[in-house]
Amino acid sequence: MSNPAASFEPYRRRLLGLAYRMLGSMADAEDAVQETYLRWHAVDHGKVSDPRAFLMTTAARICLDMLTSARARREEYVGPWLPEPVVDTAALAPDSHTELAEDLSIALLLTLDRLSPLERAAFLLHDVFDFSFGEVATALERSEAACRQLASRARAHVRSGRPRGTIAPPARSGKFDAKHERLISAFVAATRSGDLHALTQMLAGDVRVVTDGGGKVAAALNVLDGADRAARFLVGATRKGWREDFALRLATINGLPGVILDGPEGPVQTTAFEIEGGVIRALYVVRNPDKLRHLATESARHGNGPG
Repeated sequence: MSNPAASFEPYRRRLLGLAYRMLGSMADAEDAVQETYLRWHAVDHGKVSDPRAFLMTTAARICLDMLTSARARREEYVGPWLPEPVVDTAALAPDSHTELAEDLSIALLLTLDRLSPLERAAFLLHDVFDFSFGEVATALERSEAACRQLASRARAHVRSGRPRGTIAPPARSGKFDAKHERLISAFVAATRSGDLHALTQMLAGDVRVVTDGGGKVAAALNVLDGADRAARFLVGATRKGWREDFALRLATINGLPGVILDGPEGPVQTTAFEIEGGVIRALYVVRNPDKLRHLATESARHGNGPG
């Protein structure tokens, strides 16, 4: 029998990419990939004609099972839910060259989260991971026609849910646009100094601020809309929450420009900026410590990431 670990490894990144997009959580995605590996280890490899299809199908079904229990947990979630932030999007990229292959933006993940689990699976397998509808039908145990319909409904939601004009920087380069860097530096300075007027100028009139504390740390319990309200909240939260032992570093978060706030104990907050036309259209702030844990292990692995 071939070595299951060696034959599994080439597919790990793709499986993790599918599971993260399905579940919105790196921790859960890693569990799903581990479970996929255990099933690969147990199967008779002589009977598997297409390892890619077998592994992706297995992972998709495991994720669908996990989503059923995640739904129940979600109903008890305190405040807005955001996906776990990821810095290394290249590690989750599929090997396809579809329009959405590189897109791990928070807006896309929030749109996926509003789809039914089957719509999400059909759309991801076909539109992002290049499965034929025949393969999708096998994976989801539905007819090809039903899978086309699921993917089509999902596609319409994704088109309407994607922000206009916000092009994420190329995920693989991790390089920052100089204009974005200047805007974020000015934003940080204004929130720290409490300059409401300067801050309001940087925000779109209909800006949205989404903060996810999961009921574990202080965060707004509702989405904040509008520049005045957002600016007052951001200045107040910074005034109350800033500590002298905090350090800020720029980072690309889910392909968006952002900042990570580090305390001595590791990352305590990520902020991702959706920028359009020189102003901030949306801010996604993750403070739930459970969702930041993997960032600490990631920066330890990569020698602390970009300074």
